[in-house]
Amino acid sequence: MALSRKRDQLFEIVENQHGIFTTKQAVEAGYDRKTHDYQVKSGYWIREHRGIYRLAHFQHSDEAEFVIWSLWSRNRAEIPQGVFSHETALTRLELTDLNPPKLHLTVLKGFRRTSATPSPLVLHFADLQDSEIVELQGYRITTALRTILDLSLEERISREFIKQAIKESLARGMVTERQRKEAMLSPLFPNWTQKMFR
Repeated sequence: MALSRKRDQLFEIVENQHGIFTTKQAVEAGYDRKTHDYQVKSGYWIREHRGIYRLAHFQHSDEAEFVIWSLWSRNRAEIPQGVFSHETALTRLELTDLNPPKLHLTVLKGFRRTSATPSPLVLHFADLQDSEIVELQGYRITTALRTILDLSLEERISREFIKQAIKESLARGMVTERQRKEAMLSPLFPNWTQKMFR
């Protein structure tokens, strides 16, 4: 395959992933695995993690980090399993001024890795429903309501941040009227959180 064609195909992939791509995606674009080290040494690609690269000349994005760790969570079919949640989702949804030092990622209960969890991540285990997930460019986060539920149950952050998030999500229509009523009555939510939805 011509080099220009390979580059075009790879660019199509990274365009939707903030410049980030996997080994398999590079192969699908036409790059032989044997040439990957050369691409890194030549400065065309930057190795971000095992099997995950960044196109060096792609415009930098603050969201690239989320794509990296989303791709890290992929299964054997190359489908990302992780959904950013808890404090991280709260920040991405702009529901708080909180600035968490780590990225919180919810993965399936059966998620397993032979290597240690990368230091930037805090893993949570839950089987999320599609209705609890928001699709962004190259990664996913939990909805406002699911994020509030997770934080209410774990209570690792001040209730003031959670109360702020509830007020903001209601004011901005991120929680529907039906969801609000369900949250008020749901046994999953602690009493103090239920009251905030009234």
